[in-house]
Amino acid sequence: MQLAASFAEVDPAAWDALVAASPRPTPFMQHAFLRLAEQTESACPQTGWTARPLLLFTEADDLVGAAALYAKAHSYGEYVFDWAWARAYEQAGLNYFPKWLVASPFSPVPGSRLLGVSADARHALAVALAQLTKESGLSSCHILFAHESDQEALESTGWLIRKGVQFHWFNKNYTDFEAFLGQLSQPKRKKIRAERRKVSEAGLRCRMVKGEAISPDLLAFFYRCYSNTYYEHGNPPYFSESFFTGLLQAMPENLVLSLAEDATGTPIACALLMNHRDAEANENVLYGRYWGSTQYVPCLHFELAYYTPIEWAIAQGIQRFEGGAQGEHKMARGFEPIPMGSAHWISEARFRDAVTRFLEREGEGMSSYFNELEERTAFKVTGLAP
Repeated sequence: MQLAASFAEVDPAAWDALVAASPRPTPFMQHAFLRLAEQTESACPQTGWTARPLLLFTEADDLVGAAALYAKAHSYGEYVFDWAWARAYEQAGLNYFPKWLVASPFSPVPGSRLLGVSADARHALAVALAQLTKESGLSSCHILFAHESDQEALESTGWLIRKGVQFHWFNKNYTDFEAFLGQLSQPKRKKIRAERRKVSEAGLRCRMVKGEAISPDLLAFFYRCYSNTYYEHGNPPYFSESFFTGLLQAMPENLVLSLAEDATGTPIACALLMNHRDAEANENVLYGRYWGSTQYVPCLHFELAYYTPIEWAIAQGIQRFEGGAQGEHKMARGFEPIPMGSAHWISEARFRDAVTRFLEREGEGMSSYFNELEERTAFKVTGLAP
């Protein structure tokens, strides 16, 4: 086991080979994404993210396992909330921060976190991370939005599993957007058509711009919109403009811009998404990410963040569209609830017991919540009138 001092010390090709070999690869775990977040001072020690990539080598010095490990000075930008745990820990006179975290910064995208060439390698990573937490004296280690294969390896080695939910859209061999609408209940179809009509009646044209067709001017406009969204909520943006500039240069094939323009062709809003082809699973996935606008138009967010991407996904043969963290409102627009999981290692025995009891209660509530969500499907129910 080795801790690197930065992603700059990690061989990009070797890291990305592990990502590709993992059960659920995503572009958010690729070396370029993680290195850019660090290099552009978006996820760096000054912002509370100190990268310490964990590397697992064989005796022949072959890299067989890795984890995107950070020492975190806070819990911002994670989307799995442990603030109550931190308060309880510190009320007992103990330091919760810094803590260890395995995640893609500011990106609640489910996928492989234990990057290993085999189940044995993932198991070894789970053991190594727990051992590191004990030896380092840090309060805890948290592995966010982990794939099921990761959760199995972690739970088998004593990690605590926390359940959650996200909302994803699935392409059920739709020929076009109308075919998708045809599978929804009548009230949901009517609502979506009304929302799209409001955007078109405002004189806006929406389109998707992929990869290298995204010009520097368009990217600069996107960042203006992205920043506005954060500042309107009283916070600075997580990612710097140089991060997105670097991302377009390093990973153009993964970027897609959902763009709204007025009658003169002037852009007024956009959303930056990412797409990825998993060759091993023969699956194309679209990830909804960052949205913003320079003026308010009713229902424009739904159009740019959901409907235009869904229409494009159908045309491109994309099988799955992940719309981002949280948001029950996505269900009314054809998204479905999907169980998520994270894993947690708590060093202090008393708090580990308390967190275990908390997760048992929360897990029962989450199971009931998930069942309730499934009953609120937007799709037609078999045997009922459309």
